[in-house]
This record gives sequence, C-alpha cells and structure tokens, in this order.
Amino acid sequence: MARYTGPRWRLSRREGVELFSAKRNALERRDYAPGQHGSKRAKLSDYGIQLREKQKVKRLYGVLERQFRRYYEKATGSTGVTGTVLLQLLERRLDNVIYRLGFATTRPQARQIVNHGLVCVNDKRVDIPSFLVKVGDEVSIKPKENIKKYVQTNIEMNKQYQGREAVPAWVNVDVQHLKGKVLRLPEREDITFPINEKLIIELYSK
Repeated sequence: MARYTGPRWRLSRREGVELFSAKRNALERRDYAPGQHGSKRAKLSDYGIQLREKQKVKRLYGVLERQFRRYYEKATGSTGVTGTVLLQLLERRLDNVIYRLGFATTRPQARQIVNHGLVCVNDKRVDIPSFLVKVGDEVSIKPKENIKKYVQTNIEMNKQYQGREAVPAWVNVDVQHLKGKVLRLPEREDITFPINEKLIIELYSK
C-alpha cells in the first residue's frame, strides 16, 4: 500500500495544525507555511478552504487520494450522515485504533506496528493498516517480551505528552495485557481533532 514518506513537519505547517505528535510541535518552531523564504498564508477561495480541509484529514489519518475517495463513496452509500460515516470509517482503521488505544505515539508509528505483523484481531494476526474493526472485535499486541516492552514504552511516553488524546469512549483498553476492545462505533463527539467534514462533502459533491 502506497504511503507518504516525505517530511511530516512540512505537512503540519501547510495545514496550520499539528497532525502527528504533541511532543514535537512543528508550529512552535515555524508557524508559517512551508516554501522558499517562508511563504505567507494566502487568503483562500471557498474551493481552497474545502481542499485544505480534505488534505488535512487525509494527512491526519495517513490516507492517499484514491483510498480516501473510496471511503467517501462508501460513506455516501451508507445510512446516516455522510460526513459522520466518513469519519467513522477513518477511525475504525486498525492503525488508528492502535494509536487511539495508546499503543503508539503517532499514527505513522501505529501503521508500522500493524505492518510488521505485531497486531492480532480476535487472536488472528492482521498486518493491513486499513483493516476496519467492528463492534465486539478484540485488538491485541503479540505476547512477545521485546514487543511488549516496546509498546509499554509508547504507553509511558503518551502519558507524558501534553495534548495527547485520551482513549476514546468507544474502545476499552487493558494496558496490563496490551489489549483493547471495540465497544461501539465511534460517534462524532468522540473525534476531538478540529475537523469540518461538511467542507469535504461539499468538495466531493461538486
């Protein structure tokens, strides 16, 4: 699966919001957009505002355009509010769930943990970051000592981060056994990151 491998701080500066780590905030060092001589943030058109919102969400969850559009098309074909369903699909990605449980300090790190085959869903190894969890699924880390130490270090680091999102109410975490369970589908209020999904729907609806 293709993924972005360029500098991450640049993406945060482009969107004007920290996308990856509360520990190393790119905007504290440079609060202007990337570019030669430090480009100023130009006033955007309505289309530009919608595009930036879409790019922000794509980069937040580590999803490229083709896959993001598939999520949108799946959301439009589902019952419920399209924008909310779109965010639910992104939240249900296995790499995001690993991040939300606190087993990784960033979503890119969570994706790596999944890619390396260190995660099980209902006791079966799953190495696909885009795997969508369902209500009742149990997510666990492989019970190997070196892996457990690595994940426990991440948990401790998350406790020290200021601004690190707390474990949301739609999942339950067992830190001692490095397990988590999906209690229900995520609701809109569970997503505290500043996202205006209506702008994304407006962009794709044109």
